[in-house]
Amino acid sequence: MEPQSVGTVFPSPGQEYLPAKEVPGDISAEMLAADYWTDDIVARAGIPIIDIPFVTVGGGMGSFVLCDYLRIAGVPPEQIKVLSALDHPWQTYEYLTRVSQIPRGERLRSDSASRPDNIWGFPSYALSEAWGTKRLAALRQVFLEPIFDDYWTPKAGQVFESLEREANRIRYPQMLAKGLVRVVRRRIGGGYFTILTPPEGATVTKRLAYRSRFVHLAVGYPGLRFLPDLQEYRTTHNDYQRVVNAYESHEHVYERLLQHPSTVIVRGGGIVASRVLQRLMDDRLNKGAPTTIVHLFRTFISGSNDGVGSAKPNVFMRRRGSDGWAYQGFNYPKSVWGGQLKQRMRRLEGEDRATLYKRIGGTNTPYRRYWQKQMKTGREQGWYQLVVGTVEKMEPHGGQIINHVKSSHGPLQIPADFVIDCTGLEADIAEHRLLKDLLEHGGAGRNPIGRLDVERTFEVRGTRSEGGVMYASGATTLGGYFPGVDTFLGLQVAAQEIADDLARNGLGNKIGPFRSTAHWFRWLAGKQL
Repeated sequence: MEPQSVGTVFPSPGQEYLPAKEVPGDISAEMLAADYWTDDIVARAGIPIIDIPFVTVGGGMGSFVLCDYLRIAGVPPEQIKVLSALDHPWQTYEYLTRVSQIPRGERLRSDSASRPDNIWGFPSYALSEAWGTKRLAALRQVFLEPIFDDYWTPKAGQVFESLEREANRIRYPQMLAKGLVRVVRRRIGGGYFTILTPPEGATVTKRLAYRSRFVHLAVGYPGLRFLPDLQEYRTTHNDYQRVVNAYESHEHVYERLLQHPSTVIVRGGGIVASRVLQRLMDDRLNKGAPTTIVHLFRTFISGSNDGVGSAKPNVFMRRRGSDGWAYQGFNYPKSVWGGQLKQRMRRLEGEDRATLYKRIGGTNTPYRRYWQKQMKTGREQGWYQLVVGTVEKMEPHGGQIINHVKSSHGPLQIPADFVIDCTGLEADIAEHRLLKDLLEHGGAGRNPIGRLDVERTFEVRGTRSEGGVMYASGATTLGGYFPGVDTFLGLQVAAQEIADDLARNGLGNKIGPFRSTAHWFRWLAGKQL
C-alpha cells in the first residue's frame, strides 16, 4: 500500500559491475544455448559452484520480507543467500520515493499496520509514532479515518529506520552477496544455477554459480517506458534537463523554478503526479516561486468511477473523483489483501481475471484535505490550470518547449519551460534481462496482463526442476491470483505463502501460533535471530 516501487528498477544508486575482460570463468556459448545445465558444463566454463539451499535474487523489499519470514521460520542465515547490487533492501525504494517528492520527512501511501519490518503488524506505525512522540495525534487520526480525517500513513524515515533495525536483527548483511544476476537456469539433477557477476576485483572469476534447490525472484519493475512524444523529443533534441520523468532525479527543475518565472507542465493523474504538484505548490505558496502550473490529463474524472473509467461503475467498486482525479486511499480497495476481492481473484482465470484487474486498478491518488486547498487556491488565482488532451508532438521554440495538444476543444499549442512526466509507464518484462532469459529458456510464461505467471503459492509456472522450485513476488507477478503484490502488505502475503510452501518442501518450519507468538516477543525485545 505505497507508491509503486519495490525492487531494483528505475535509475538507482546500484552499480553496474563490469569485471575486467581478462578475468576467467565466464558463461560459454554452449551454456547460453542450453535450457538445462549440468554440473559439468558449469565446471568446464571455469565458474566456481557454491551450494546453498535457498537463493533470492533482487535484494529489495521483496527479498527482505521473505528472508524475514524464513528467519522466523527457523532457517539459519547460512542457508539463505541474497544476490543483489544493493547495499540494503530499501535503497532503491528510498531513491524512488525521494525523487518523486517523498523524502524521509514526508508520508508514504501505506496503511498503519502494513509493516515490512514486522510480520504481525502490531504495534502499528501509528502506535509506534504516538509512543515515540508522546502525542496522540496519530492514534486519533487512525480512529477518525477515512470519514472524518484523511487516512493516516507513516513517514518514509520511520519506515526506513524500522527496516534497518529488523535487517540487523535477522542478520541480513550476513546473507548478502553483492553483484548482478542475469541468468537463472534449471539444473539436470534438480534445482537451479543462479549466475552472479560480482563487483570487479571481488573474486578471481567473472562469474559465480549458486547451486540451489529453491530460487526466489523479486527484481521489481523492468524499467521505465516513456510516451512516444516524450521519448522522441528527448532523443531528437538531447534535452534531458527540461523534459524529465518524476522517477528521475530532477531537483534542478525546482531550483530553477524558485529563481525565474516559468511554466511547467505536469503530465499524469496518479500518486506521483499529486506529490509533484504538492511540491510545486508548496514552493509557490511558501517560498514565493513564480511558477505557472499546467496540469495535463489524458482522462478527466469528474465523479464516481472505477478502474476502467465507467461512468456507471459497479456500486461495490466505485470511488469518488473530481477535478480530473480518481481518489482512493491505497493502490487497491482494502479487500484485495484479505477480503472478498482476494477470494474472488483466486478463483478467476484468463480474461476474467484481467478484466477485474482493470476494474479495481487504474490511476488514482489519496484524497488529502491540505492538497485540495492548494489546488483550489491555484485554480482561483489562475496559476494552476487544467487541460484535457493528448500531446501529439513537442518541439523547441524561442527557448521554450511547444506542446501540441489534441483536445476536445480542438488543437492547442502550450508553451512550457519544463515538462515533468508522471505517467508511470512500465516497460515490458522481456526488457529485463533476467526475466527475458527466463521466458526464453526457463519455461516461464505470462499471466493474463503480461507479467510473470505464478501459481497461488507464487511458484513460477513451468519452471519446476526435479524437485527444485522457483518463486517470484512483487511487481513482476502483478496479474496473478493475488492483487496488491507490489505493496508492503502484498509482499508480506506473498512471503507467507512462499514460506509455507517452502516448509512443505522441507525448508524451514511452518509459522504456527506458538512459534509466531514467541517470535513476536523476540521482535519486541529486539533480540537477534
